[in-house]
Parts: sequence; structure tokens; C-alpha cells
Amino acid sequence: MVLSDKNMGKSFGFGKAERLCSRNVIQVLFTEGQSFVKYPLRVSFIKLPAEMAAPPVQVLISVTKKRFKRANKRNLLKRKIREAYRLNKHILTDVLEEQGEKLAVAFIYLPSEVMDFADIEKGMIKALHKVVDKVILPKDKEHG
Repeated sequence: MVLSDKNMGKSFGFGKAERLCSRNVIQVLFTEGQSFVKYPLRVSFIKLPAEMAAPPVQVLISVTKKRFKRANKRNLLKRKIREAYRLNKHILTDVLEEQGEKLAVAFIYLPSEVMDFADIEKGMIKALHKVVDKVILPKDKEHG
């Protein structure tokens, strides 16, 4: 596989530190955070204090047991969502690193059928762009 010049220097990993595990942060994310739908995902996010020792984005991925009773299908969908995020996270992380912001983001899968990776990835890219618009642009308008 040959990497293009624009992808050189970008980290495509998705390590333990990038996963959202803190029950307190998750609670605040769903009670006070903003959310929107970019099919097939519902996205909730909240800004974290910049002084937290964490990567720019911490991510939670969820597929409801109500729609998918079998764990193997839930796990398959979570893998697809995680991979779509991992390959496109630079859309969000590059901007957050410039701004010095930190976010907690939850991706919740909405449809009741298993979708192709390509469709999930399209939705993920749109969702990441919308998070950038909602988090970064209001800050630019304040200074402009």
C-alpha cells in the first residue's frame, strides 16, 4: 500500500487512551452534550477541559441491543464504525490540535439492519465535518 503525500505523518491508530471509558464523562456527555443525526449515526459531543491529560478526542461507539439481539452483529457494526473513525479521525483531530480543544464524542448506530462499510464511512465523514463546524466555527465567529 502506498500512502499519498497528504497522509504522510498522520497517525491512523486508535489506542486505549482514545476510548471514552470514564462513567462521569459519559454521564455528562449524554445529559449536557449537543447531539445531531448524520445517518446512519447519531453523534453526541461535549467539550472537555483543555487541561485534561487526554488525547484531543475520546470516542464512545455504541450499537443498541434493542435493534441487534445477537452480539456478533453488534460487534461487527462496532468494528466497522471504529474503522471508519480511525481512517478519518484526522478531519477532527487536526482542527482540535490547532485550537487546543478536547472533545468527548459518542457515535450511536441507528438503523435496524447491517449496513456496508462504505455507507458507514460516508456517514462518519459527514458527521466529523459537522462536529468540526459546530465546535470550531462558533469560536471563529466570536473572534471575527
